[in-house]
Amino acid sequence: MLFGFLSLLLTVTKEPISKICIPKSSSETFLSCNYNKSLDENVFEEPSCLNKGKVSLISGDGVNQLQILIFILALYHVFSCVLTFSFGHLKMRSWKSWEEETRTLEYQFSNDPRRFRLTHQTSFAQRHLKFWSDHRLLRWPVCFLRQFYGSVSKTDYFTLRHGFLTAHFAEGSSFDFRMFLRRVLDEDLQVVVGTSLWIWVFSVLFIFFHTKRFYNHFWLPFLPLLMLLIVGTKLQLIITKMCLESRDSASVVCGTLLVKPHDKFFWFSRPQLVLHLLHFILFQNSFQLAFFTWTWIKFGMRSCFHEETNNIVIRLVAGSLVHVLCGYVTLPLYALVTQMGSSMKKEVFTPTVIEGLKSWHNDAKGNKDGRKNNLKKLSPSHRVDNALCDNQELETVQIDNSSPQGTGYTQNPSAGHTAVEIMEEEVAYEKT
Repeated sequence: MLFGFLSLLLTVTKEPISKICIPKSSSETFLSCNYNKSLDENVFEEPSCLNKGKVSLISGDGVNQLQILIFILALYHVFSCVLTFSFGHLKMRSWKSWEEETRTLEYQFSNDPRRFRLTHQTSFAQRHLKFWSDHRLLRWPVCFLRQFYGSVSKTDYFTLRHGFLTAHFAEGSSFDFRMFLRRVLDEDLQVVVGTSLWIWVFSVLFIFFHTKRFYNHFWLPFLPLLMLLIVGTKLQLIITKMCLESRDSASVVCGTLLVKPHDKFFWFSRPQLVLHLLHFILFQNSFQLAFFTWTWIKFGMRSCFHEETNNIVIRLVAGSLVHVLCGYVTLPLYALVTQMGSSMKKEVFTPTVIEGLKSWHNDAKGNKDGRKNNLKKLSPSHRVDNALCDNQELETVQIDNSSPQGTGYTQNPSAGHTAVEIMEEEVAYEKT
């Protein structure tokens, strides 16, 4: 919808934009390639600019081509997000057997709280507590390489699942952790497939740096890939840090090693930041592939945009590798590790329960507002400068002798049929 709105906005502002004139010398700077304009292309220029010896900032034909680029970008972005998340769900399908294994007697025996073991004897500690674990400079390279082979092992899944259930549920809960992760990914897809202002700002910067003077073909295609590898390394590092914290807190384990979820393991204590980084990576990668496709359609494969074969190969291989690596490696790792924050997401409830809670909340809010209105309609009130021992404010309400009993007010005959209401009742209702 946003891409359609941008296209409509360009259609409406096409004529005013084409009348923005700049010097010819300025139009020949910051070009994407050494492109020689032919004299026939002057027919696309605005006559008012040509009469001044200038050219349009963006000609009418340029606005049309920009609309085509936006349309191709929309197709690439939606398709790439759906494809990447499909890869993630496919990789997580193997977790179904792990989840079913947690209901077997063998799993319950191995995690029996009456069974004592040393921390380094657990399989989770044996995987993460090595000679490199205590050295910060060694942890990063090892975690970087670990994401390429067995990024999420069975012992990682069992340990993080146990830590999540212990922190948020009662002991012995039969919560389906795998289905919860699937619901989280489905909800996060709605965030990733969208766009925002800061995403467009970086897209404009991408076009700005897509010029020949910056040698963009050497580094720009690898930017999303590099960021994706950093995110995967950070997620692996979080698992190792949780294992180190559990080792330092207790040397003897009852049942299974317990990891404690906390926001401090994430960048700036914000687990949601990882999702925004994945959003940026997928969008910028889609933008590069869309820009490559648009230049291919508009100028041909062997245009000045793609004079060298290695430039074409680098862009296609880097763009495809980002989607495959994100889907099979980073996305399942993200779905598992980001649940180790201090709070849990609303997807912990099924959609039916969420709708029921929303309906109950709206009904309770309506009853609360209705009760407040009824209290205000009883009679005019005024405040007095009296206070109880705890400095609570009093409110006096004039009522007549025929007022029914049980209205929530206390009559005092010696005060001239004056009722005194302590505001504690409303505060208690608010808490309820």
